[in-house]
Amino acid sequence: MGYALYKIFKKTKAKRRKQRFFKRNGGILLRQQQTTDISLVDKTILFTSDKLDKATDNFNENRILGRGGQGIVYKGMLADGRIVTIKKSKVVDESQLEQFINEVVILSQVSHRNVVKLLGCCLETEVPLLVSEFISNGTLYDLIHDETGEFLFSLNMRLQIATEVAGALSYLHSATSIPIYHRDIKTTNILLDEKYRAKVSDFGTSRLVSIDQTHLTTLVKGTFGYLDPEYFQSSQFTEKSDVYSFGVVLLELLTREKPISLTRFGENRSLALHFMLAMEEGGAMSIFDASVVKEGSRSELLAVANLAMQCLNFNGRNRPTMKEVASELEGIRLSHVPSTDEPNFGHVKHYEEVTLVYGESTSTSITFYHNPSQ
Repeated sequence: MGYALYKIFKKTKAKRRKQRFFKRNGGILLRQQQTTDISLVDKTILFTSDKLDKATDNFNENRILGRGGQGIVYKGMLADGRIVTIKKSKVVDESQLEQFINEVVILSQVSHRNVVKLLGCCLETEVPLLVSEFISNGTLYDLIHDETGEFLFSLNMRLQIATEVAGALSYLHSATSIPIYHRDIKTTNILLDEKYRAKVSDFGTSRLVSIDQTHLTTLVKGTFGYLDPEYFQSSQFTEKSDVYSFGVVLLELLTREKPISLTRFGENRSLALHFMLAMEEGGAMSIFDASVVKEGSRSELLAVANLAMQCLNFNGRNRPTMKEVASELEGIRLSHVPSTDEPNFGHVKHYEEVTLVYGESTSTSITFYHNPSQ
């Protein structure tokens, strides 16, 4: 009888502890959001702590996939055999709590082949947990900046990834019931599956925006090198701020350069400014990845460069929408014919006039200089 009472006491204590954690980790906030929007009830799956302990071998360090500013990501296997990632937030505080619940609510409403699928969450542990589908090939950042040279990163694949990311952002901006601004688009937040299809991830700083809103006034958040300069100055984040960040991602794909360089100086440390200055001087080809110059035709590279410049326009109103960007990229990708017999430009110099939109000016015509030997 004493042993039975001890077991009951222990079970009751554990249950109360889980309930305490549930409240502290935002369970009440989540329920309030579910009350406001009934459609969230069936979309947000709550996992028990026991299931996730088993899935990760009690969060063994060998299961860690990565560490970030917001927490640690583990790889796990559920009882039904599904491979998942489990994001374990850092020590709970009010700002992280709201951010975590925000990520749950946003992802529960998203269903797109190029956005990481949320499977559920667990709020009854000491720190909240987020369970998502496992994406097997790491981040786009790792692929772009892989120095081993073992993987052939073709222009066709780069265009496909860029088109998929643009399509995902277009969906978030204009195809969901409530527009979603990601607010932290960068190559480390873009994952690649087994077929190297892009998956946009990490919605911790994202925001839902009512249809009649044109911008959000917030504390400036984002990653240096990808941050929209207009947003940095005004604290007003618009859908065009995501467009600017995407423009930097597009440059990374074309150049295999990092958004902030430790080897360049002054304004050239920023990849975006380095690219725009190169375009003004007619030498943008010199900073493109050599394999891109070899594979792509002159017209294709001019079109992508022009699109990148439009995305990086200092005036957000003059940037295209993500829907327009996705459409333009899809057209460029479909016109590109991958071939091992791509035309070799040799040492012939090509010049072409192209109209660009950037800065505060409406447009300018510059000479686009192509010299594969550089």
